[in-house]
Amino acid sequence: MNIAIITARGGSKRIPRKNIRPFLGKPMIAWSIETARASGCFSRMLVSTDDEEIAAVARKYGAETPFLRPGDLADAYTPAHKAARHALEWALANWGPVEEFCHIYSTAPLLSPETLQQSMDIVATGTFKAAWAMLRMPFPVFQLMVEDTAGGLLRLFPPDKADMRSQDMPAAYIDVGQSYAFATSYFLEHEMRVGPELTAVAVPRETALDIDTEDDWILAERMARMLQVKR
Repeated sequence: MNIAIITARGGSKRIPRKNIRPFLGKPMIAWSIETARASGCFSRMLVSTDDEEIAAVARKYGAETPFLRPGDLADAYTPAHKAARHALEWALANWGPVEEFCHIYSTAPLLSPETLQQSMDIVATGTFKAAWAMLRMPFPVFQLMVEDTAGGLLRLFPPDKADMRSQDMPAAYIDVGQSYAFATSYFLEHEMRVGPELTAVAVPRETALDIDTEDDWILAERMARMLQVKR
């Protein structure tokens, strides 16, 4: 059995109640649920939340909410993958074996079913144990600089990397906070470890939006309209 785990805590501060706020006419979390369903990858979809109103919305759109998440896994400082692990362990204890699963964020309306399909296919073949939705960086990351405390610039990488020709630099990726597919046994042992067992599933640049502010929300709705995103 493969399952989707969607994490959605109720205490969002920057965009209050963002998990159930209407996004182009549907609650935000509904987009993640419907994308998971449209992918055809999952036997069950489990939403982990500490909030009964979010749980009710999730059930309306076809997900299961068999428990409310403990408060110590629902604060602003606990990593989302810890809540996903709690949900996975619940599923293993109550539903039986789970070979692969995907942790999907509840605020990922531009995530595509195809990204989920590709991620789960990679994990199912065993070539990699984890496949995350990521953005390939459009510039040579070894050339990055950071400000010091006085506002001056320092190279982030040592000269042997920073001085490479841009065409010789390896591809670089950044996590876009949308989906994380795993072989269950790997995740239970290593959680979010980055290493050779992990690969990237590249997403289009225009869909790689982290929705944390009102401006982010407006931009995401604009992109969804332009891309004619439907579920």
